[in-house]
Amino acid sequence: MVDDKPKEAALEVRGLTFSYSGKNALEDVSFMARQGRFTALLGPNGAGKTTLFSLITRLFDTRVGSVHICGLDVAKAGAGALAPLGVVFQQTTLDLDLSVRQNLRYFGYLRGMSRRDCDRRIEEELSRLSMYERVDEKVRALNGGHRRRVEIARSLLHDPKVVVLDEATVGLDVPTRKVIVDHVHELTRTRGLAVLWTTHLIDEVWPDDDLVVLHRGRVVANGIADEVCASVGEATLDAAFAKLIGSKRGDAE
Repeated sequence: MVDDKPKEAALEVRGLTFSYSGKNALEDVSFMARQGRFTALLGPNGAGKTTLFSLITRLFDTRVGSVHICGLDVAKAGAGALAPLGVVFQQTTLDLDLSVRQNLRYFGYLRGMSRRDCDRRIEEELSRLSMYERVDEKVRALNGGHRRRVEIARSLLHDPKVVVLDEATVGLDVPTRKVIVDHVHELTRTRGLAVLWTTHLIDEVWPDDDLVVLHRGRVVANGIADEVCASVGEATLDAAFAKLIGSKRGDAE
């Protein structure tokens, strides 16, 4: 069951339009990620998900429209607006030749954390992901799933209010994907985080998740996942998604 109590918008995207070489990659995109909710941004490859992610994290500058994090416009407030944000990029950004601890400490120091607080938070976050026993191993020795767990721990180290993850399970096997998806869903319930999870994999979206469907740079559906299905007259998200993007069932996978 979805909690009927209204949730505050921790991340708001308002009227975003972005072009490459005169061609729109995003067109008038608007949605929100609410506090204590898992928001799935679902779209096929090439839909504009990574462009949108880059605008939210300020890898690209917003030209038309705006992005607000905890009420602050990221274009106007600058780095201060990104302080409540945790990020997991699609491509790994860990230093492979440093240990897990060294990678996380480095991030913590950049965030202004003391060594004591940093080490405490490292132990807490890695323990939740069953990774603390590997804290002194080099990242190079870890498999893809374990590296992802380290990156998720890193994104949570500074106790953010919003976490955005771009195709965080890409290249992982199904059991590992499930562990990570389950863990991130749990974070919304136990810590009240607002999560934005971009994916092209339908099985990573739960029926009571907030869902934004992006296709060819436009939002074609926005609501609770099972309500989106009902609104297009389909019993499953697989069928609803296929109808929304005009493809054969299963094309997104």
